[in-house]
Amino acid sequence: MFENLRSKLKGLFKKAPAEVAEEPPSAEPPVPETAVPEPQPAVAPSPEKAAEPPVQEEPKPEPKLSRKEQIKLAKEEKKKAKAESDPSSVKVGDDAGLFAKRIKEDGLDDMLWELEVALMEADVALPVVEEIKQGVRDNLLGKKFSRGHTLEEVVELSLKDAVHNVLKLNEFDFDEWFSQQKRPVSIMFVGINGTGKTTAIAKIANRLQKQGMTVVMAAGDTFRAGAIEQLSIHADRLGCKIIKHNQDADPAAVAYDAIEHAKAKRRDCVLIDTAGRMQTNSNLIDEMKKIVRVAKPDLKVFVGDSLAGNDAVEQARAFDEAIGVDAVILTKIDADSKGGAALSIAHTIGKPIAFVCNGQEYDDIIKFDSDWMLKRLFDE
Repeated sequence: MFENLRSKLKGLFKKAPAEVAEEPPSAEPPVPETAVPEPQPAVAPSPEKAAEPPVQEEPKPEPKLSRKEQIKLAKEEKKKAKAESDPSSVKVGDDAGLFAKRIKEDGLDDMLWELEVALMEADVALPVVEEIKQGVRDNLLGKKFSRGHTLEEVVELSLKDAVHNVLKLNEFDFDEWFSQQKRPVSIMFVGINGTGKTTAIAKIANRLQKQGMTVVMAAGDTFRAGAIEQLSIHADRLGCKIIKHNQDADPAAVAYDAIEHAKAKRRDCVLIDTAGRMQTNSNLIDEMKKIVRVAKPDLKVFVGDSLAGNDAVEQARAFDEAIGVDAVILTKIDADSKGGAALSIAHTIGKPIAFVCNGQEYDDIIKFDSDWMLKRLFDE
């Protein structure tokens, strides 16, 4: 802004001396005899020069700007330029502006390929990557976007919006939900062995007790004696009641007895552990369905290992189809560099992530936040 102003002003000062320089030659010709008539033509151009105001009219408005006005104008230009370079200000669609640019297929496909690789590096399941990529493509192809932005910025912003919408789907506030339930509140936990399901139950128990709630644990994984023992150790450490039967007992009966005990003793919550054999095991699925019929849990939570990748997605889908999962807890999120499992599972079964576990201690569990996960995915 200032450079333009200075150049125009400099041009003005250069032209003024040129006009003055033309008159002296017309005044010096007294030496030759023919010099007397020559001054007359020199006078004649003066009206022509008077008719040249357009040359001087161009810079006229510039000098009228005070220093204060120039600074103000420069600030406005800078602010406008900054706004145009901000990806969040990208407009796509009919309101993109008069000079908007249309998104073409070739350039869009190239950008989507790069973003597909980025999502896969973040451990997002391939089918989920394909669905999200196709959704972004359909949303942008043929649309217009405002000038001052690159296609890369437009595609990245659209992708972030798509991911954010998936992660934010049916956001679940566990504390608010719990406060609205009739006591005792029964919560059933399902998932494959080794995902950290029993530890996740202990963390929820610890969290509830710190909020003044009383908790009863139900050792419903009667398939393994080790699972009953593990949950008993957690119960002892936390100082809460545990209901358990012998190995190979009916897990539905264990869940029922735990709920009846909680009702009789006026306890606030029952946390039901279940067996975790492979989700393809038909006996396991039938067992889960029976527990649901008998115990009628208020909430069914799938516990998944964030490091399991596509396996975690398939597990979540199988349990959801069998019993109808209500929410998800992701474990080992501290070891997952990106957190693509959260996006994959949430997108696949359309259920909210309630908590993520980020360590081995009882306090290492936090409520899921979609904005936090979005930053992990895109390294913001």
